[in-house]
Amino acid sequence: MITAWIFVAIALLALTALLYSAAAHRRRPASIEDAIQTMRSIDIAAFRNLIDPEEEAFLRSNLPPDKFRVVKRERARAAISYVWSAGQAAALFADVGQSAKHSPDPTIAASGAQIAQTALRLRLQTMQTCFRLARTAVLPGRKSLAPPVWIDQFEWTAEALQRLGRLRRHESVYSTSA
Repeated sequence: MITAWIFVAIALLALTALLYSAAAHRRRPASIEDAIQTMRSIDIAAFRNLIDPEEEAFLRSNLPPDKFRVVKRERARAAISYVWSAGQAAALFADVGQSAKHSPDPTIAASGAQIAQTALRLRLQTMQTCFRLARTAVLPGRKSLAPPVWIDQFEWTAEALQRLGRLRRHESVYSTSA
């Protein structure tokens, strides 16, 4: 019963943080440079290491159970930080994609629409992963979740965002030289 209340409290805190973040985020429009900077600040390789099942098996076999639970909690908290940052980046990606959808250039508009759609899906998946990692932090004895599929989507979206940035720079060069 207490576990259920803990999950409810975590969910309410996460919802409050999400609403606060959304309100703060809406105050100023996202630029493609902000989104790329945020994307580059996330070390996906380090995150993959934190959730690697083989790494967990190694730690489980080489640490006493109480020490393993402490380490697993710390790793889960660190992973939540990465996932939260990836979710914030996804929100920026979605904003940039939405603004690019209104470009007169059909290539930029199509790229923006695709980025916005993928980024919104990515944002939802990162929120779901945060909840799962919070469960792992609260109950470290349970087996960890499988590596989330959104990691590959994040990397693809980040590459698409960089291509969009190049297209926009290319567009602005031609529009100013005309």
